[in-house]
Amino acid sequence: VFTKSNYCVPICQNEMHFGADPSPVPFLLHQAWLEHHSRSLGLFIDGKFVCPADGRSCSLADSKGSIVCSTACAEEADISQCASSAVNGFKSWSSLSCNQRAKVLLRLVSVLGQHGQCFSELCELCEASCSTAALVRLLQFYSSWAQLRDTLLTDWTPVGVVAVVTSKDCSLYSLLLKVLPALAMGNSVVVVPGQSTAPPVLLLAQLFTGAGLPAGALNVLTGSDITLGVKVSQNHSISYVNYSGNKECDGVMLCKATAGMGVPVSVSPCIGAICPFIIFESADINSAVDEVMEAAFRKKKEVFWVLCVQESVVDSVVAHLRLRMAKMKCVTLHSEADRERLDAAVQEAQQLGATLVQSCADPTSGAQYPSTVLCGVAPSSPCVVNPCPGPLLPLMTFRSNTEAVTLGNHSPHGQAASIWTEDLTLALETARSLSVGSVWVNSHSISDPCLPVCGHKVSGTCTDGGQEGLYQFLRPSSSSPPLPRSSPVSMDYTQFGTEASPPIIPDESDPARYVSPQSHLQFVAGKACKSVSGCSVAVQSPGGGGGVLAYCPDGGRKDVRNAVEAAIKVQPGWMKKSPSARAQSLYSLAKGLESKRRDIAAAINTQTGLSMDEAEKEVELSITRLSIWAAYCDKVQGGSLPMPNSGSALSIPEALGVMGVVLPDKNPLLSMVTVLGATIATGNAVIMVPSQKYPLPALAFIKVLQSSDLPAGLVNVITGSRDQLTVALANHSVIKAIWYWGSAEGCQYLQYTCTSPLKTLRLCKDQEGKDGELNWTQCHPSFLEEMWRSAVQWKSVWIPTA
Repeated sequence: VFTKSNYCVPICQNEMHFGADPSPVPFLLHQAWLEHHSRSLGLFIDGKFVCPADGRSCSLADSKGSIVCSTACAEEADISQCASSAVNGFKSWSSLSCNQRAKVLLRLVSVLGQHGQCFSELCELCEASCSTAALVRLLQFYSSWAQLRDTLLTDWTPVGVVAVVTSKDCSLYSLLLKVLPALAMGNSVVVVPGQSTAPPVLLLAQLFTGAGLPAGALNVLTGSDITLGVKVSQNHSISYVNYSGNKECDGVMLCKATAGMGVPVSVSPCIGAICPFIIFESADINSAVDEVMEAAFRKKKEVFWVLCVQESVVDSVVAHLRLRMAKMKCVTLHSEADRERLDAAVQEAQQLGATLVQSCADPTSGAQYPSTVLCGVAPSSPCVVNPCPGPLLPLMTFRSNTEAVTLGNHSPHGQAASIWTEDLTLALETARSLSVGSVWVNSHSISDPCLPVCGHKVSGTCTDGGQEGLYQFLRPSSSSPPLPRSSPVSMDYTQFGTEASPPIIPDESDPARYVSPQSHLQFVAGKACKSVSGCSVAVQSPGGGGGVLAYCPDGGRKDVRNAVEAAIKVQPGWMKKSPSARAQSLYSLAKGLESKRRDIAAAINTQTGLSMDEAEKEVELSITRLSIWAAYCDKVQGGSLPMPNSGSALSIPEALGVMGVVLPDKNPLLSMVTVLGATIATGNAVIMVPSQKYPLPALAFIKVLQSSDLPAGLVNVITGSRDQLTVALANHSVIKAIWYWGSAEGCQYLQYTCTSPLKTLRLCKDQEGKDGELNWTQCHPSFLEEMWRSAVQWKSVWIPTA
């Protein structure tokens, strides 16, 4: 019989002493992993860790300044070895079936179940925000797309070796949002992570290999700065480069360094954007203030929030902010230099009339600062335009919905916005009007891989997430890569496009037999007109031996300026038209082309030397192409997305804005109407530069435009020197995208120049008579879909229901 005296003691002893150390220390798996590598992490190449060629490394410290480990610094020899491994890895990985690739991604979910704690601890140590649950969700989502690639994305093929480059402050989640879809589509990936995310990425690469990923399909190169990313991108084995980070100058450096190499570069500066947090009078003020406190004053912010409050509730919002901030402590900054910048910003705002709401007294010294709200600042205030890192929240007021949209669109960034109102109609109307890629209604900073994330304005040129984000890692099977890899051309960028047009010399033939060539007009702001300069260029007959066929205007920078001004006025209204209304305008344009088919076929025959039968065939194909784009208008749209949490989400395709197009020489009419249809069907306005060699078919098409019901200024046609007009388009800040068919020098100039402000580029080199030249007569579905997707940007709207 057991009594209390003889059974309590052993049990207590078991609880206190069994398996216990006199001074217990928690067992940390990430420490064991780091110790296993002697706290010196190498490069991950061809499925294993390797030492760098020269043995250089750099130290990684935690938030307290303690050294966590050292990471290797890759050099040229390491990059070459990695590129070779990635090419072999691509062959192995892409040759697997969709089902086999999906199984590998799903297998990693099981592997994470075993090593998830180590991964989470390492992410926390390195301050690389990505939970195991978020990673599992990414793997499950993209494994499904890996399974369905050949079923739902037919006629698309992987681009090859993808380089994913990030800055040191880019989150691990943002990096994986690019790596996993690239792998799911069958590409191999070379990751160049920021220093802080390098250890978790190296651990994941090791786990991927253990899950069955072929050696070389995922490689990791580490270094100290963006220079490594530039060197990797310049390697000729790389097919596509995707940069994500917080330093715009790093993305600019990457674009300029790869100009002329034939590698597409997408940039998404996802860190440091200025985003509006809009509170309407119909909002739940308590919930809105709770969330703005969490968004603005949390330890690590990826964006800078600007609070916009409707005037009728600003006093209530400020009172709630005072109450929430009363017990908050000072926030620790990275350095005392950040504190000095914050002090200067606050003092300047106060001089401009702002009032302060602070959580506690400002400490006299040290790298700490109280959470601060600056009430009553102006949109032009430095703390709004160029915010300092730290716990600082500017507050502006507005009276109406229109003013709220104006404030929200004031920033050059277009990453995200948060809207707070109980009026769903107001929320959706505001979301539609804001020029941002993500809108959260009565919530903020929600992310899920099924939502497309697309930066507007200067916030990026690529789309991540959802089905829309997969296409950057694919190309149509029916076409070859538009930019074959090559070496940059030696050129002076300041001199490109400055060559004067050849002078027109009077003809010395017999006056009695001389017939003056016809002088044509260009099309700007809905009117046929001469160029601003009044000059003309001669259009030569086919082969150049038959003399001058006609004269066309020699357009320049001022003509582009006038065309853009007209396009800006009309494009917002055209974008707001219903898709069916845009479709009817395109059908009408096709009907107008039908009525003038003989005249335009004659222009093609005269200009290019094609027979009348061939010219009429091109006109017929052009009519059909316009009809196809008219049908596209209301058929390919966004929709509602299935969300894992309670709520609804919408993906909405939107027009880019004003686009510039430099057309090719081949099929001068068919190429023109194909590109024209793609741009205006999606809601854009366009400035078109016809073929410098064969401009007459485009000039003949102006008569069709004049008789159409398209708004004046929506379509503009400017003739002249291709290079001069390319320079004018590239240097106009309003133009959002440029599609270019032309010389290698022109492609290189655009890649080097269109970085500030950032423009979306679609570049194709002229390859007349060579294999791989684009066949405009083929109407392959994937070719048209690629063009349609290049003419839109995506917006996601999240609406919680609970």
